[in-house]
Amino acid sequence: MSSSHAKVFVLNGPNLGRLDLRNSSIYGDMNFEKLKEFIEIHARESGFEADVRQSDSETTLITWLHEAADATLPVIINPAAFTHYSYAIRDAVEMLKGPVIEVHLSNPLAREEFRHTSVISGVVTGTIGGFGPDSYRLALIALKGIVEKVSFNL
Repeated sequence: MSSSHAKVFVLNGPNLGRLDLRNSSIYGDMNFEKLKEFIEIHARESGFEADVRQSDSETTLITWLHEAADATLPVIINPAAFTHYSYAIRDAVEMLKGPVIEVHLSNPLAREEFRHTSVISGVVTGTIGGFGPDSYRLALIALKGIVEKVSFNL
């Protein structure tokens, strides 16, 4: 990667802004501000400038996905509850031209039955879940590999 950092959107869905109030045995004990700092630090280490955003609004997330599509930016997305039923977010993700990695703090397949289905997974480059905040770090490592491979093949 070049000395300048490539921008990546890290988009987070509903209730992630209130991590400190959620079940710590599932989501850990990190609040969203600490998670944001964690992501920004690991993004820089991987050669990215992370623009970390969170919204409880499906409309806002779609607007941000359109922004990423227009700028051809890579995206790491934790759609949270929208994972399981938002075809609107799925359609917006499908428009992205850069790599997209779906992340989850918990492992959805180890949880309630309704969490076993992701309508998003079919239109992303890959999915990482179950590693707490490290899911984002692992996504950044994977994204770096994808970007380097594309750059190498040019």
